[in-house]
Amino acid sequence: MSGVTVAPPVSGRGSAYAVLGRQVRAAGLLDRRLGSYAVRIGLTLTFYAATWAAVVWIGDSWFQALAAVSLAIAFTQVGFLGHDGGHQQIFTGRRANDLFGQLLGNVLIGLSYGWWVGKHNRHHANPNKEDHDPDIGDGVLAFTTGQVAARTGRLGRAITRRQAWLFLPLLTLEGMNLHVASVLSLRRGAERSTRGGSRAVELLLLTAHLTAYLTGLALVMSPVKALVFVAIHQGVWGLYMGCSFAPNHKGMPIIAADENVDYLRRQVLTSRNVRGGAFTDLLLGGLNYQIEHHLFPNMPRASLPAAQRLVRAHCDDLGIPYCETSLVGSYTATLRYLNTIGAPLRTSAPPMPAGSPRRVDPT
Repeated sequence: MSGVTVAPPVSGRGSAYAVLGRQVRAAGLLDRRLGSYAVRIGLTLTFYAATWAAVVWIGDSWFQALAAVSLAIAFTQVGFLGHDGGHQQIFTGRRANDLFGQLLGNVLIGLSYGWWVGKHNRHHANPNKEDHDPDIGDGVLAFTTGQVAARTGRLGRAITRRQAWLFLPLLTLEGMNLHVASVLSLRRGAERSTRGGSRAVELLLLTAHLTAYLTGLALVMSPVKALVFVAIHQGVWGLYMGCSFAPNHKGMPIIAADENVDYLRRQVLTSRNVRGGAFTDLLLGGLNYQIEHHLFPNMPRASLPAAQRLVRAHCDDLGIPYCETSLVGSYTATLRYLNTIGAPLRTSAPPMPAGSPRRVDPT
C-alpha cells in the first residue's frame, strides 16, 4: 500500500512535466473512477471472504495448503487496493481514502498503514536515489556498489555474493518482515505517517487482526496444520508481494545522493513498465504501469493504460528513454542487476566506487 500524494515541484507553465500534466488533465485521466473501483473492491473483498470461508469449510485437512495459497493471493490483491486508497485514487476525500487504507491494511492483512505510508512517500519522492529511497536502503540485499563495499561481516558478504540466487527464497520471508516492521513502527520515535491514525489505534487494529487470524486457524485445524498453513500463507504472500514490486525499479539507473534530476526524468528513467495485457494488469495490481503511476500517483488504476499512450509519446518527443519489457524480462533484468552488483565479492577485484554501474543522465 501507499499513502503517496507526492506533488512534483512547482513547474513553470512551459516545463516538460507541466505540458504532459495539462494533456493528462484535459483527457480526464485524473478524474475519480468510482464505478470501476466499486466493481474491483466488491470482487476483491468477495474473494477474500470466500477464501476464509473455504478455510472453515475444509477444516482439519491437509488441503488447507491450497487455501493458504489462495489466501496469500487474496492478501496481495487487498494490498493493491490499499495502495490505491493511500494514493487517493479511489474516493474524492482524503479521509475516506485513509480510512479505507487503514481498514484494508491494519485489519484485513495486518500491515501498518501509517508505517507503509511514510516509507512509500519517501520512495515516490526519490525513486532509486541513494540515501533517499528506502527501497534501495542498506539491508539484507545490496542494491548499490557502495553497500557492497561496506559489507564486512562474513554472513553479509556471503549473502551478497549470491544474492541473485537468494532473491526469490528471501522474498518468502517478506510477509513476516512486513508484520514485524509494522509492529516496530509503533514504538515511540519510530518514523511513520500520521495518516495511519494514532499509535494506539494502529496497535488496536493490528492486534485485532493477529488475534482473529490465529484464533481462526486454531479453531478449525490442528496446531501442526495451523503452523504449516501460516508458513505457506506468509511465504507465498511475501513472494507474491515481492515479485509484484521488484520489477518496478530494480536494475534501473541509480541517482547519486548529490545528483539533481528534474521530476519528469527522475520518475521515468528509474521506472520500468511491464507489458502483458489484462491478466498482467490484474496480476500486478496496475503496478505494471509504473512510469505513469510515478508521474501521476493519484491517477486511478483504470486510467493508467490510456495515460501510457500520452506519456510514451511525450517521452519520445523529448528523447527520454521509456523502459517497458515483458514480465519475464523484468525479472531477468532484476536478477542480472543483483548478480552484477554482487560480482566484486565473487572475485579478487576491488569493489567499484559507491554508486551504480548505471547512472541517470540528468540532461
